[in-house]
Amino acid sequence: MKHHFDIALTAIAPVVWGSTYYVTTEYLPDGYPITMAALRALPAGLLLLILARQLPHGVWWMRAFVLGALNFTLFWALLFVAAYRLPGGVAATVGAIQPLIVVYLAALLLGRTVKASAVVAALIGMFGVGLLVLGSAVSLDPVGIIAGIGGAISMGMGTVLTRKWQAPVPLLTIAAWQLTAGGLLLVPLALFFEPTLPALDTKNFAGIAYLTLIGAALTYILWFRGVSRIEPGAVSALGFLSPLSAVVIGWVVLGQALTPTQSAGAGLVLTAIWLGQRAGRVSRPVLQKPHVHTPT
Repeated sequence: MKHHFDIALTAIAPVVWGSTYYVTTEYLPDGYPITMAALRALPAGLLLLILARQLPHGVWWMRAFVLGALNFTLFWALLFVAAYRLPGGVAATVGAIQPLIVVYLAALLLGRTVKASAVVAALIGMFGVGLLVLGSAVSLDPVGIIAGIGGAISMGMGTVLTRKWQAPVPLLTIAAWQLTAGGLLLVPLALFFEPTLPALDTKNFAGIAYLTLIGAALTYILWFRGVSRIEPGAVSALGFLSPLSAVVIGWVVLGQALTPTQSAGAGLVLTAIWLGQRAGRVSRPVLQKPHVHTPT
C-alpha cells in the first residue's frame, strides 16, 4: 500500500508538467525560452532555500551544480525550445525516450539489472507516445525534436545521479539546492543568447507564477521524493504521464482534435506506466537518509 501511495504522489509531478506546454504557448511571451526557464527555476529555488535554511557543504556544492545543470539548466532550456517550436502535446511526447535511457544508465551507474519487463514497458510507452504524435497530423520542427530528445537525455542522467548521490538532507533542501544551482546557470545563458525581456503583463506574470510555484517548487519536491523511494526505471516511466497530460489539456482546453489513433496511444502509454511499476516493485524502496552532516 505504501508503494502505491509513493507512486500516486510522484505521479502528480509529471501530470502537472504536462501543462507546461499549454502555459508556455498561451501565457508566456514568445521567443525567450532560456529566460523563461531561468524565471521558473531561480525564484523557486530561492524560495525553497529560504524555507530550508541550509546551504550545501563539501562535495555537495559540486554535486548540486551538476544535478542542477542536468535536471534544470539543460533540461528546461531545451524543454522551452521544444515547447516554442512544437505544437501542443508534441513537445512533451518527444521526451518519451527518457525511460529507456534511464533503464540503461541505472544499470551502468547503479549496478541495476536491465530487466526485460522494464525495457518492454519503455518501448511500449515510446510507441504509444508515437501514436499520440502521429495522430496529431502536424508538421514537426527538426530543431524542436532535437531539443526534446536532448532534454530527455539530460533529465535521464539527472534522475539516475540524484538516486546515486542521495544527500543526507530533507527533500525540500535537495530541491532547493538543485533549483537554485540550475537557475543560476540559466541566468548568464539567458543574458548572452536572448534579447532583453519586454515588459510583462498580468497574463505573463500569472504564467510564470504557476510554473515557478506549482510547476517547479511543489512538483520537484514530490519528484525527488519518488526518486529516493522508487526504482529509477519505474519512476521514469511515470514521465509518460506528461505527454498524456499535455494532449488531454490540448483536447479539453484548446479544443484540439483527439483521434482514434491518439486514443490508442493513450491506452498504450497507460499500459507502459503499469508495466514500468510492476518491473520496479521487486526492489525495496530506498528511504531518504537521515539529516546528518558527513565529512567530505
